[in-house]
Amino acid sequence: MSTAESDPAGGSPLSPSDLTQCTATELLAMYRSKQASPVEATQAVLARIDRLNPKLLAYCHVAPDEALASARASEARWQRGEPAGALDGVPTSIKDLILTKGWPTLRGSRTVDANQPWDTDAPATARLREAGAVLLGKTSTPEFGCKGETNSPRTGITRNPWDASKTPGGSSGGTAAAVAAGMGPLSVGTDGAGSVRIPSAFCGNFGLKPSFGRVPAYPLSPFGTVAHLGPHAMSVRDAALMLTVLAQPDARDWTSLQYDARDYAVGLDDGIRGLRIAWSPALGYAKNVHPEIATACAQAVDELRALGAHVEAVDPGIEDPLEITCGLWFSGAWTLWNTLSPEQQQLTDPDFEVQAELGSKISALEVQRLHLRRGALGSHMRQFMQRFDLLATPSVAVPAFDARPAGHSPMEPGNMLGWTPFTYPFNLTQQPACTIPCGLTAAGLPIGLQFVGPMFGDALVLRAARAYESVRPIPRPSLKGLL
Repeated sequence: MSTAESDPAGGSPLSPSDLTQCTATELLAMYRSKQASPVEATQAVLARIDRLNPKLLAYCHVAPDEALASARASEARWQRGEPAGALDGVPTSIKDLILTKGWPTLRGSRTVDANQPWDTDAPATARLREAGAVLLGKTSTPEFGCKGETNSPRTGITRNPWDASKTPGGSSGGTAAAVAAGMGPLSVGTDGAGSVRIPSAFCGNFGLKPSFGRVPAYPLSPFGTVAHLGPHAMSVRDAALMLTVLAQPDARDWTSLQYDARDYAVGLDDGIRGLRIAWSPALGYAKNVHPEIATACAQAVDELRALGAHVEAVDPGIEDPLEITCGLWFSGAWTLWNTLSPEQQQLTDPDFEVQAELGSKISALEVQRLHLRRGALGSHMRQFMQRFDLLATPSVAVPAFDARPAGHSPMEPGNMLGWTPFTYPFNLTQQPACTIPCGLTAAGLPIGLQFVGPMFGDALVLRAARAYESVRPIPRPSLKGLL
C-alpha cells in the first residue's frame, strides 16, 4: 500500500519522498484535496531523478526548468478549480523514440544530430500536453529501439532499480526503470516485439501494449505494423487513465483505429467472474521457462480461478513465430540503415549494424512470404480467441539478466528474442497484451504474468489485470544501495 493510501485525508503533510511513491491517480486525488500540489510532486520527482539517474541512466534528457514551469501552471489551474485535463500536474516521461517539441529525439543513436529544429510533437506527446501532464524529459532506449536490452554507444547502459547489476530490459528500458524507481509515475513507451512488456516485467511495473492503431503514431515506425505505443504505470488504474488520453485521434496516423471515445477506467473494477481464460504456460513451444517464473505464473492462474474465472489449460496451437518476427525486423533495420550516410553508418551500435546486415540478405520474395505467414498466424489467433475471452501466459521466460554493453553477444534470433517467446507473437497478431507483476524470484527480481486479449479488447485486458491487482498489489523496489 502506498503512503497516499495509508495517510488519511487531513493527516500530516506528505514528505517529498512519499510523493515519488504515489500513483498518478493518488496524486490527482491529493491535488483535489489540496494535500499536495503539482509543484511539490514535480520537485520531489526531480530531486529523485537527480539522485538516482546517474546510477540508473533511465533518462537521457531531463528538463527541470520546463517541468517546473508546467507544474506551476498546473498548480494555478488546480487553485482555480479548473484542471486542464485528466493528467493535469502528473509528472510524466516520454521514450526517446517519440518526437517532443523543443527537445531532441536522439533515438539512442550517435547518428542523430541534436542541433536541429525540434518543432513537432508526436501524437502521444501532444495528447499528454493537452491533458496537462508535466513532461519531465526523455527516457533512454537502445539505438532505434532495436533490442530487448537498453544499452547504446550514445547513452550507455541503463540499469534495473530492483538490482542495478541487472538490465531493465528494452527497448523501453529507461521508461520502465524511471517508473519503477519513482522518477515519475507515468511514461509512454513503444513495443515492436515486447518493448513495453519486457521491461515492465523486468522492472515490476504494469505495462500495456494496446491493439495496433489504438494509440496513434507519427512518424510511423520504420519497423512497420508490429510497432505499438502504450503506457507504463505504477498501477492498472493509472494505465487506464493514460490510455484514455493517448487513444484520442490524430489524423497524421493513417493506420490508427477509428476513435472510440471511451473512458478505460469505466468498468475497470467489474472483475473476471465468468470470463473464459486460456492458460498456456509455454504457448506450445517455449522450452526454457525459468522454473520460478513457471511456478509463480501457475499460482497466479490459481488466483484467477479463485476470482471466479473459468480457466482452461490449453495451447493456442501455433508454432514459434521467431523467424517471422526477426525476418521482418531485420528487413526494417536494413531499410533504416539505407537512410544513413556512410559516415553515420560508422557510428551505429554494432547490434544494429548486424541486424541491418542480416536484413540485407532477405529477398523481396522472402519478405512477402513472411507477411503471408504472419497473416495466417493472425487469422489463427482470431479464431482461437473466439473460444476465450483472454489468454494468460508468463510475460518473459527469464528474470532480468546482467546488464551488458552493446555488442556483447552475437546478434542472431535466439540471442535477440529467444528468451522472450511470449511477447513477439502478439506484435505480429496486433492483439492487446499487458504484463502485471505476480511475484519475485528468490533473488528478489520481479516476475510478470501476461494477459492477451482479442483484437480491440483493450478494456478487457485492463479489467483482468485490475482484478488480479486487487488481490496482489504491485510491489515497489527497495532501491537498496541506490538511495
